[in-house]
Amino acid sequence: MQELHDAPLAPLTTFRLGGPATRLVTATTDDEVIAAVRAADDTGTPLLIIGGGSNLVIGDKGFDGTALRIATRGFTLDGTTLTLAAGENWSDAVARTVEAGLAGVECLAGIPGSAGATPIQNVGAYGQEVSATITEVVAYDRRSGETVTIPNAECGFSYRHSRFKQHPDRFVVLRVRFALEDAGGFSAPLKYPETARALGVEAGDRVPAAVARETVLALRAGKGMVLDPEDHDTWSAGSFFTNPILTEAEHAVFVRRVQDRLGPDVAPPAFPAGDGLVKTSAAWLIDRAGFTKGYGSGPARISTKHTLALTNRGTATTEDLLALAREVRDGVHAAFGVTLVNEPVTVGVSL
Repeated sequence: MQELHDAPLAPLTTFRLGGPATRLVTATTDDEVIAAVRAADDTGTPLLIIGGGSNLVIGDKGFDGTALRIATRGFTLDGTTLTLAAGENWSDAVARTVEAGLAGVECLAGIPGSAGATPIQNVGAYGQEVSATITEVVAYDRRSGETVTIPNAECGFSYRHSRFKQHPDRFVVLRVRFALEDAGGFSAPLKYPETARALGVEAGDRVPAAVARETVLALRAGKGMVLDPEDHDTWSAGSFFTNPILTEAEHAVFVRRVQDRLGPDVAPPAFPAGDGLVKTSAAWLIDRAGFTKGYGSGPARISTKHTLALTNRGTATTEDLLALAREVRDGVHAAFGVTLVNEPVTVGVSL
């Protein structure tokens, strides 16, 4: 187990932002992870868990405590059952499942970060969410001091949310198990209209899984959502804000605000979200509030490829990023009465 002091954290995040940690521990086995967590808990030391760093906004002052970088490895296929160690690179794991001819996560290709983060965020894109294929999560329960296996039904999955996200200081994900599908090399039925259009098929159709993955990678790359150190549009956390979910009453008020501002014939995006709820598009709100691609004049700006991504143009600080995020959040609220919520986890700072 590697240990460093006054260790830079910015290089461990996709934003490349944030100050140092008092102590940085890198764990390569589950036992090392558990030992590091127990040591911090036993001494009352603040603990920051880092996987791929693709969902972290760390303050410029850094983190006064122990940062635990989970670098465990393990990719096991038993028939259609996939078990991933928390430290496995998610995008690489997706590629390997497609190579094995299995379906279920091919449209989650190119998402940066580690496998252990996927159940926490209930990672989703292009019509797939990991909650549809996760069967159980093996985690260290800091409350009981034991390793526990939590079945899907007890994970509390919902849109970009889970039991693990709701209780961030309780569980440390060690391994994730998935039930994939042997569809003869074909994808799961395509659910996302943009993907289907790009492939020239109908929603619900299947295509070769490798083709679905390659198409999603191309779509993501066109939006700056595939990591590229030479492209500052990818120095981000992907989508910075989640899509707002409104009650039907809130949605009716929202639609009136939109039509008052943009015209009586304008209909904002609306998708059923269950139980009398309606989901709308954060990207649409940001753009219609006047924050277009490339917005900003400082070192933190909106991506030139996608309005949902806030980016570090190379010399930004975390405060630069947060100032932009607040401007966008407040501008959308002033225009439409909807409050955007950040998706990345903030460390030592807040909006």
